[in-house]
Amino acid sequence: MHTELQQAFDVLELQRKKILELARELPPNAFNQRPRENKWSASEILSHIVSAEHLSALYIRKKMQGASSAKDSGAFEEAKFLLLQLSQRLPGLKFKAPRKVVETTVVYRELEALVNAWENVRDDLKSVLEKIPDTYVRRKIFKHARAGYLNVRQGLMFLREHIIHHTPQIKKLVRQTHSL
Repeated sequence: MHTELQQAFDVLELQRKKILELARELPPNAFNQRPRENKWSASEILSHIVSAEHLSALYIRKKMQGASSAKDSGAFEEAKFLLLQLSQRLPGLKFKAPRKVVETTVVYRELEALVNAWENVRDDLKSVLEKIPDTYVRRKIFKHARAGYLNVRQGLMFLREHIIHHTPQIKKLVRQTHSL
């Protein structure tokens, strides 16, 4: 695997472990409990992340078939990514999850089932990344619902930002259950 992709993947793995450690602090009955109407439970938040990563791996695999004709990313994609990164870090800024992600999300009601599913998704993502030749690392073969086409490294960095974006929600759920 290309060095930049390996580094980004390693960060994702560390994040996955940390957010799952947080989720393990929830009592089993709180994992599926919504804090309020129209707010996601921990199981829904984590299942959403797993689904987004699963769809990303599928899309990268599909686009790799035509990567030889894809264009390389440049300054425009870097600017789009920086805006995307900012959008994930601003706490008051909220987006609806893309319809495709919502429609395909399987909500795991048991934490261990979610852990197993996420491990499988990560194994698949790693397998896809290992097959990307160094010459294709900058190819625009990752598609974000709002930012459009990005390169794979930027795509992995988005997945990192996505976890950063949702981590405070899990932390808040943990705090709420411990204060009861």
